[in-house]
Amino acid sequence: MPATQQDRKSAPASAPWKIVWVAFLLRIAYMTLAHTWRIRPYGDHFQFGWEMGRIGRALATGYGFADPFGSHTGPTAWVTPLYPLLIGGVFKVLGVYTAPSAWLLLAINCVFSALMVSTTWELGARCFNPSVARWSAWIWALYPAALQYAVRWVWEMSITAFLFSWVLVLALRMRNIGGPPEQAAAAMTRGRWAWFGLLWGLIALSNPSLLLFLPFCGLWILAGAADWKRQTSNVVLASCLCLASIAPWSYRNWCVFHHFVPMRANFGAEFAMGNSPGANGLLIGAPVALPSQMHFYQEVGEIAYAKTRGREAIAYISRNRGHFLALSLRRVYYYWAGVPHSAFDAPWIEYGRNLNFCFASVAGLLGLALAVHRRVPASALFAMALLVVPLVYYFVFVQARQRHPIEPLLVVLGVYLFQSATRRGRKPDGSLHRLSSLRHGSRGR
Repeated sequence: MPATQQDRKSAPASAPWKIVWVAFLLRIAYMTLAHTWRIRPYGDHFQFGWEMGRIGRALATGYGFADPFGSHTGPTAWVTPLYPLLIGGVFKVLGVYTAPSAWLLLAINCVFSALMVSTTWELGARCFNPSVARWSAWIWALYPAALQYAVRWVWEMSITAFLFSWVLVLALRMRNIGGPPEQAAAAMTRGRWAWFGLLWGLIALSNPSLLLFLPFCGLWILAGAADWKRQTSNVVLASCLCLASIAPWSYRNWCVFHHFVPMRANFGAEFAMGNSPGANGLLIGAPVALPSQMHFYQEVGEIAYAKTRGREAIAYISRNRGHFLALSLRRVYYYWAGVPHSAFDAPWIEYGRNLNFCFASVAGLLGLALAVHRRVPASALFAMALLVVPLVYYFVFVQARQRHPIEPLLVVLGVYLFQSATRRGRKPDGSLHRLSSLRHGSRGR
């Protein structure tokens, strides 16, 4: 049920720091003791950050933002710059593809993953009650599936998920969800709109696929304004800051490629990877794994290569619309029910992994349905997030990591579902009893 005024007074807006520290130390300990920082040197260390690792190497060795694959292929916009710049900076200090570089990059991931305890707590506290907030925060801190990308992948998932979860929290603050009624008129401050624009600019530079959700999030915030016309200047400010964040990257691409590439140049190639003969809805191999593809990439350049592959995908879809529909439906299933892994994994490992993945999805979606049915504040925002964020992947290909930005939200909604099914300790009107233990626990910081 929605949080009552009494509930809000009993729960702090932010998580106790002890939970954040437990999450961080658990991640650091697992990463260090399990030696996940010892990344195999297979394929000239390609698994050390894949394309982003290659670009980081080029940055650290003086070639600039270039060479996303094996050889020196020149400037690239295959991925956006935020995480490759971080890799390049670490490589410059601690060495290219070294063990200390791997440890530090994974430790940075652990920081962002642990900090999501705070956003997960606040999502639960503002929209539901202290019990949902506390359980959600502890689950995010301790649940193995929540930490896997931080401790194993040199990639952008942890930073992207952190930024996205803060956008959701900021949206709740701007609508004063869970806040004192007397602060409602002052919730949409100019400073918060500025942070809104900056956060979305950083998200664009980390994973621009999430930009699909930007207009829905902004319109939802404006829908709660007493006089939305008075917010026009603030919206303009947020838009300018977001555009200013990505403008240097877009300008660099124009100067290098002489084409307008606002974010990434690889969509056509990835679209073809997911929609071609033999496609099964998953990522199969690297975009230029075949020597013929690599030669073509080098010969025509990145922009022309991606456009050509995109045209090939569109032509294939026009001839095989039934196959494209079947692939899209399969991708929807994989996104929510679990992505098949290596055939070398034991069947019981694969079954357990997919069961865990599917359970989180089902619990989260049922929790969302319950929240919508009960008209919980922000349930419309959460529904839009779960609807819009996966859309692009339904038409390209699916990997389990693509769900990570919305996983804190799934945790909160899943906890809300099971907490709502528990009737012990409730008054007839549905509000929680304020037990002294709950009060003491909610004050721990």
